[in-house]
Amino acid sequence: MKKIINDPKHVVDESVAGFGLAHADLVRVETDPIHVVRADAPVAGKVGLVSGGGSGHEPLHAGFVGPGMLDAAVPGAVFTSPTPDPILAATKAVDGGKGVLHIVKNYTGDVLNFETAADLAAADGIEVRAVVTNDDVAVKDSLYTAGRRGVGGTVLVEKIAGAAAERGDTLDQVAEIAERVNDNVRSMGMALTPCIVPHAGEPSFTLAEDEVEIGIGIHGEPGRERIKLEPADAIVDRLISPIIEDLPYSSGDRVLLFVNGMGGTPQIELYIAYRRAAEVLAEQGIRIERSLVGNYITSLEMQGFSITILKLDDEMVELWDAPVHTAALRWGR
Repeated sequence: MKKIINDPKHVVDESVAGFGLAHADLVRVETDPIHVVRADAPVAGKVGLVSGGGSGHEPLHAGFVGPGMLDAAVPGAVFTSPTPDPILAATKAVDGGKGVLHIVKNYTGDVLNFETAADLAAADGIEVRAVVTNDDVAVKDSLYTAGRRGVGGTVLVEKIAGAAAERGDTLDQVAEIAERVNDNVRSMGMALTPCIVPHAGEPSFTLAEDEVEIGIGIHGEPGRERIKLEPADAIVDRLISPIIEDLPYSSGDRVLLFVNGMGGTPQIELYIAYRRAAEVLAEQGIRIERSLVGNYITSLEMQGFSITILKLDDEMVELWDAPVHTAALRWGR
């Protein structure tokens, strides 16, 4: 195993410390318990947004802390949910008097620990709502979930809900737009290679040189099928067809197309995938109004990509375009 680390036990602590030093204008890092908070938090009169989950998916979630997006992120150990204590600390840190929204990916540990933290926050007088993202169409249940997994759509929920909170929406209104995004977004991913969790020291699964996994999860969970390597266009077709059929999306829909790298995939390959996805959508009369391409929700060094499609309405477009200033997303300010 070759990794640029020191002690595997300290990977998350040292990485988060470095993140805080690199982006001190945007965030402050609290270490006991560990969480990352927007530098000016709490913002009085604004709904606070907190998300989090296992580390190894960077820039999710700390990379999305800042004006126009999240107010705090809670990193767990690699591929492991954070415990309730740091989630509670983050919730308290961003409470500006208008309540706090938890954005939670649908993994059993995340859901349970965020629920516990929300109950503890409520006992302290903080109103908390939660939105659970579950946009992965690949499988209904997996090693980590009951129901569908939360994957790339989480980034879009965080951006659009973050903009709603920034403009002064109430907790109910921010939760409603977050739910609306989740209801209208679908994703599916694939892997060319596994990744190696630092403390494990070995690949999370095995693939032959000529094999790929279709429908992989962001923790290396199995997908729908294992196939022989195909050209990029054929792989995109395998991912995008189930996505389109699931909502379903139809001619005349306006969408945001998000092609996401899993950590080890170069941009040149992501744009090849985007090109084919755009062709398929055009053939079906589905209009791309916004796009995002890059590594935004990753699986360490896994090679592969995911496709996410969000059916847009006017309000979502307005909120997507609204200013954001985080380590990983920034425009309009």
